[in-house]
Amino acid sequence: MLKPLPDYKRLYPWASATLLGETSSVNSDRDILRLKKGYKDHLSFSKEHDDKVSVRPCLPGEPICTDDQGSNDAPFCFVYTTMFKKVKLQFPFTRFERELLTELDIAPAQLHPNSWAFVWAYQIICAHLGHPASVDVFLYLFEAKNSGDHLWVSLNGVAGRSILSIFQQSYKDWKGKFVPVCCSDQDLSLLDGFPLYWVNKGKKESSFRKARGPDKMGELDKDLCGFWKGVASSNVVLPTSSIIAYEFLEGQLDFHIGLSLSP
Repeated sequence: MLKPLPDYKRLYPWASATLLGETSSVNSDRDILRLKKGYKDHLSFSKEHDDKVSVRPCLPGEPICTDDQGSNDAPFCFVYTTMFKKVKLQFPFTRFERELLTELDIAPAQLHPNSWAFVWAYQIICAHLGHPASVDVFLYLFEAKNSGDHLWVSLNGVAGRSILSIFQQSYKDWKGKFVPVCCSDQDLSLLDGFPLYWVNKGKKESSFRKARGPDKMGELDKDLCGFWKGVASSNVVLPTSSIIAYEFLEGQLDFHIGLSLSP
């Protein structure tokens, strides 16, 4: 006999009907194996080995705003499957990704896939140019907004500072396809250092994080803000999708980023 589902509406009274209705079609072990199909052996979910990451199916009817009080499971976080397929997100998260999620106070699934692409492309560019990936500098270039009603958060380039093109003009078919990611016995710290579960931002809050100025930053971050402002003022917009696609091809990155960007 199947165990009845929790009363999600009672557990999450702040969640909108849209959020409670956002459930996953990945409901079986076969669905998880299908998700892995086409990846290189052990690098579907982890930078090192998939054994360090435990990915399980969702319960039918389990909404994206569920936390461990609704599931009675060990800690987990939801991730949309498109993040593994298209944006190449892998665990463990980088220090930059953990700090950014903490600064914005959102869970991984709460950030729109196009915005995750900005996050990943920015880190690739920084590594290529020898810059540190700085949350302060990133939030000088981007501001975070949500649409109200507790829904997804998007990052938008600040006017006059836009350096990255949008990953996909119309990002389709990502909702309704997410999985819970848990720690495995091999890496119990996998989910440390960032919010795991959907954060209630307030129903009427349509813009909760304006871009920051460089005034209170350290000297290095101030210099980097100046560098990127100069790039933006030259009308240089870097192709996000190409940068992610050619992450490991130095020659292609040189072409798409441009050696002229190096300070």
